[in-house]
Amino acid sequence: MSGVREIAFDTETTGFDARGEDRITEIGCVELIDFLPTGKTWHAHVNPQREISARVTEITGLTEEFLKDKPLFKDIADEFRAFVEDSPMVAHNADFDRGFINAELERADFDPYPRKRFIDTLVLARQKFPGASNSLDALCKRFDISLASRSTHGALIDAELLAKVYLELKGGRARSFDLESEKRVVEIVSVAVRARPTPLNPLLTEEERKTHEKFIVNTLKENAIWKRSADYMDN
Repeated sequence: MSGVREIAFDTETTGFDARGEDRITEIGCVELIDFLPTGKTWHAHVNPQREISARVTEITGLTEEFLKDKPLFKDIADEFRAFVEDSPMVAHNADFDRGFINAELERADFDPYPRKRFIDTLVLARQKFPGASNSLDALCKRFDISLASRSTHGALIDAELLAKVYLELKGGRARSFDLESEKRVVEIVSVAVRARPTPLNPLLTEEERKTHEKFIVNTLKENAIWKRSADYMDN
């Protein structure tokens, strides 16, 4: 296994205008190693310092009252960046999430993340299923991924669903099985090539060995395949 680390993530926001007055209200991140979740996550609610529409509350379940005592993005930026490190970032409709993350980073006096660092599962899905509905919900249904945990659009829940969708888009459960199989094969081979602590005693007696050599000389003469191989190698 290659040990490639990636971060599946999602953001919730007050709207669609990352460079205007809209702000992030929630971030959820899931660590992946070789496309598989490791169990390590990072999550934060963020005070957007602005009003939240009834429609956004309906979608995300987040209210102004709930968020008013949460940290500002600049107060959790270091923690977020430390979790993400320099890993590639996986998002669904990545331009949207990248736009908000970068706008918040720049407001907090950090460098934005380059576009090439982001992997867009919406682009992958459109390549795999052209013409089909490729929303996160639609992909979960297509890959038989349960949506039972998702009553509203929570960033961490959506990041966890995204991680499962991403695995399917990159080869699915069969790929995870292959990765585990590869690890097991390496373990087996490693065991198989270890030197035996105590060499086995020969099974042939000296008399039997001499009888066999005599048979080879008298019966096969120069036609023994190992003799022909040796002659070929000498040439």
